[in-house]
Amino acid sequence: MIREPLHAPVAHLIRGGVVEGIHYGSVVVLGADGAVQLQLGDIEAAFYPRSALKPVQAVAMLRAGLTLDGELLSLAAASHSGEERHLAGTRRILELAQVTEEDLRNVPDLPYDPVVRDTWVREGRPPSRLAQNCSGKHAAMLYTCKLNGWPLEDYLDPAHPLQQAIAEIVEDLTGQRVARVTVDGCGAPLFSVSLHGLARAAARIVTAPAGTPEARVADAMREHAEMASGSGRDVAALMRAVPGLLAKDGFEGVQVAALPDGRTVAVKISDGANRARVPVAAAALARAGVDPAALAEFDGEPLLGGGKPVGSVRPVRALDPLPSSRLGSTGGDSHTQTYA
Repeated sequence: MIREPLHAPVAHLIRGGVVEGIHYGSVVVLGADGAVQLQLGDIEAAFYPRSALKPVQAVAMLRAGLTLDGELLSLAAASHSGEERHLAGTRRILELAQVTEEDLRNVPDLPYDPVVRDTWVREGRPPSRLAQNCSGKHAAMLYTCKLNGWPLEDYLDPAHPLQQAIAEIVEDLTGQRVARVTVDGCGAPLFSVSLHGLARAAARIVTAPAGTPEARVADAMREHAEMASGSGRDVAALMRAVPGLLAKDGFEGVQVAALPDGRTVAVKISDGANRARVPVAAAALARAGVDPAALAEFDGEPLLGGGKPVGSVRPVRALDPLPSSRLGSTGGDSHTQTYA
């Protein structure tokens, strides 16, 4: 039996000086040595990282022989917006694998970006597997299967050699056993770990030696942030604003972000609200030592009353930055974790 997470308040909805609502969730901040510098809520309960786990999946595919790099590797780890660059990149991966869009097993969908989606609707274009935000990952999965001689038709089966290889790397990088396997929105297997484990995996990816699969994924996503997300997405803007930052979002209010020295934050908003995910993640990065001035654009959108700003979503005081003299490590287990 997997217990219910014991989330805590992480952000207040302030309107006219009154707390109108509270977003609950969990936050972990790791120091460069892997020690827990801050935790709010429940960082050890099993949860689903959703698309925030895609960099780990990409590492697993590289370890299994995938030969992508640069923008196509970034796309393999993407929750893309459905822009033409994303569709063209996915087609290119399919061509390299010598397969077609019909071989994809992700669900057909409209583009994730609202502007692009509206254009599709006006043009009468139907949902497609290529436009769905995980198509780059699925194309890379097919390519990995082709390179290994693995079956293509059932590549999403948790018992398939590809998914077994991914599960192994999830456990390796997170430092813990997968608690449960289910199906993600796109149809791929989804592995449940802890928020602490997700943070540890991101830290290991950004601190890996040059040329390793982990470093290749980190480099590709940072150098091609718009390919890993989209031109108007907050996660791409966050990577542009903080030099060297690797960031990945996930549905249901998940965010992970890691600095080159291993300082890492991971956030889960219990109600899945994006309006809390972004400012809470920015506050956690400031707590990790990032200059708050570099994060000013991620304070969150104002709450409007009569068309004018009357409030905002504010992270709780526990996420306020520490004085520079107190930014050192505070101890903690940096290797393995168990589920409470």
